[in-house]
Amino acid sequence: MKTHLGVVAQTAALVVSGSLAFAQQPSPQERVVALKASLAASQAILKSYEWVETTVVSLKGEEKSRQMNRCYHGADGNVQKIPVTAPAPEPKKKRGLRGRIAESKKEELSEYMKQAVALVKQYVPPDQARIQAAKDAGKMSLTPLPNQRVRLTFADYAKAGDSLALELDLASNRPIEAKVSSYLDSKEDAVTLDVRFSTLDNNATYAATSVLEAKAKKLKVDVQNSGYRRTTN
Repeated sequence: MKTHLGVVAQTAALVVSGSLAFAQQPSPQERVVALKASLAASQAILKSYEWVETTVVSLKGEEKSRQMNRCYHGADGNVQKIPVTAPAPEPKKKRGLRGRIAESKKEELSEYMKQAVALVKQYVPPDQARIQAAKDAGKMSLTPLPNQRVRLTFADYAKAGDSLALELDLASNRPIEAKVSSYLDSKEDAVTLDVRFSTLDNNATYAATSVLEAKAKKLKVDVQNSGYRRTTN
C-alpha cells in the first residue's frame, strides 16, 4: 500500500511540476518582446560598425552581376553604401530591330533584378514594428523545436499572403535563421528567401547570408555581409 501511495504521490508531483513548468513558459507576447529587444540591441551595436556587402545576381545559373559595397550607418541612422568594385563595362549594343528587342528584354530583366534585390531589404533585418503588427493581428504562430530553439512564424508580414519564419535560440532570444515566402509583382511570381544569421564577439547579431530565389524566372540573388569592424568615429 505504501509503495502504491508513494508511486501516486510521485506521479502527482511530476504532474504538478510539469504544469508549473508549462505555466512558466513565456507567453507569445513575451517571446515577441524578447525578440524585439534582441534585434534592437544588435542594431544599436552595429551602428558603430562598417562592413562589406556583396550582392551576386544569377540568371539560369549564370552570374549576371556582382556588386561590393562598403556599408556603414550615417548620421541619420540609415545604411550608407560606397561601391568597392567598378561596374562591369556595357557590352556593345546590337543595331536594328533585334537590337531594340534585346535592349528591351535587358531593361526588363534589369528592373526585375532590382526589384528582387529590394525585396530582400524588406525582410532583412527583421522589422520590429512589422513583427509586433503581425502578432497584434493574431497572425503569429509558435512552434517548439529541439535543441532549445523555437520558431516564430509571422503571416502577412510585409505583404498580404507572405510569411516570415524566424528560428530563435531560447537562451539568448537571438535569431539563428529566417525563411521567407513572398512574391514580387503578383502571388504567381513567388520567391523564397533563406537567411542565416551570425554573431560578432560582442554577441551582436547580423544577417551573414541572404539567398533569394525566384524559380519561375530562374533568378537568384545572393547577399553576403562580412568583414565587420568598428568605425573610427
